[in-house]
Amino acid sequence: MDDSAEYRHVKRRRYITVALSVALTTVLCVGYVVADIFDKLPGVLTLQEVERITAKTPGNAVPAATVVEGLDASKTVDEAAAKALISQFETAASDFGGEYGIAIADAAGNVVAEHDLDKSYTPASTMKTLTAYAAATTLDMGKTLDTQTYLEQREDGTARLVLKGNGDMLLGAGASDSEHINGRAGLGTLAANTAQALRQRDIASVTLVYDDSLFGRDRWPSGIAELDSDHVYYAPTASMAVDGGRNWNGANPADPDVFSAYPALSTQPAREAAQVFAQRLAEQGIAVNSSVEQGTVPEGTSPIAAVHSASLNEIMAFMLRHSDNSLAEEFGRLLALHIGANNSPAGAVQSVEQVLTQRGISTNGLTMLNCSGLSDDSKLTAHTLLDVQQRNLTAGAGAAAAEGLSVVGFVGTAANRLNDADEAGLIRVKTGSLGEVTSMTGNVSRHRGGALSFAVIVNNPDDFEAAKSAIDAFVASLPKL
Repeated sequence: MDDSAEYRHVKRRRYITVALSVALTTVLCVGYVVADIFDKLPGVLTLQEVERITAKTPGNAVPAATVVEGLDASKTVDEAAAKALISQFETAASDFGGEYGIAIADAAGNVVAEHDLDKSYTPASTMKTLTAYAAATTLDMGKTLDTQTYLEQREDGTARLVLKGNGDMLLGAGASDSEHINGRAGLGTLAANTAQALRQRDIASVTLVYDDSLFGRDRWPSGIAELDSDHVYYAPTASMAVDGGRNWNGANPADPDVFSAYPALSTQPAREAAQVFAQRLAEQGIAVNSSVEQGTVPEGTSPIAAVHSASLNEIMAFMLRHSDNSLAEEFGRLLALHIGANNSPAGAVQSVEQVLTQRGISTNGLTMLNCSGLSDDSKLTAHTLLDVQQRNLTAGAGAAAAEGLSVVGFVGTAANRLNDADEAGLIRVKTGSLGEVTSMTGNVSRHRGGALSFAVIVNNPDDFEAAKSAIDAFVASLPKL
């Protein structure tokens, strides 16, 4: 065969090969498309009815008022107008009864109008602003609280696993949730990572203990047990807890960061978290021998797995907006540990008071039984609340205490306290409500520029709802000053 004949032969073979390849590819593609249409193979095509996602009809949005950029603390507040607001509140008080302290200060901290500014009252949850400020100006608010597992392999071949908490009381029961504060670190994820580390060591069963030693033995601040006999407002400060110890009994809110109900709280949150972790381990194929007991981390060991909470500034926002007593007490305890005070509820209170004094906050008339305000016997003045809010206007290192406040009409316990739509987004507050107490303190962006701070505490009103409404009307008028 000559060269030209050989060339033609090779060329024909190539044509045939290409043609067969194209034909086979076409058949395979058509076959896959057909199989996809009839749902025999994965893909986007189908003959089945497609479920179309529909959005709910949106609610009525409240547009935010214009916020002045930058704070000019030199802008004064009209003293006559401020006194007129206090006078209007005094008129309302003649109807709802009780006693009250109320005050308005400009952004520089100058009091322009007040009534009983330096008289002590029971503040309810506005006490939390003191704890938040002290903690935010002292702790590393970018820090996370890690929940860890440690392994101790014994000479007899058994394995002891220690679950150690470092203060995360907003653990999730399942996978870690990066979209929320509550549940940012999940025990399901920790179990999966721990199980992987155990399998790498050929360990299929463990004895599980939990280390809850972080906050010592004293977990009950003064005054709380008497007011919370049903355990709906406070879970003992613990090194770890699932969802703050809340027991929803299957009625969990759709958004773990947003709720307004008060389910029963655990009295042993760390133990219950450890029991949840044991269940998650079992689901990962790791057998947990016997019951879960308390223990401590073996000396000289390193964690084999860990999950990380939201940052402290995010947790503080959650605490303030839900008025979470358990987290408020925990911030006091973390502060005490940080500055080397007594590791106890009393040490937490002393630590808050110490930082306030160092920062120049007025503590005259302050009786602080606990860090949350959950006590009839705690007392403070409107002057102290004003001082804290004035610092919040130019917070600097303590920004988390200001940024975490509820925004009237939008978020937190003040979401339904908007009395004037024109003021939406301009008022940042902490509310307080306790038996015979209704209170509010915060700071305000003013229509004419600048800002102001305010505080109002009403004790023993004859008409609680009327007193609360009077506070809302007073606060709604503040941006106009």
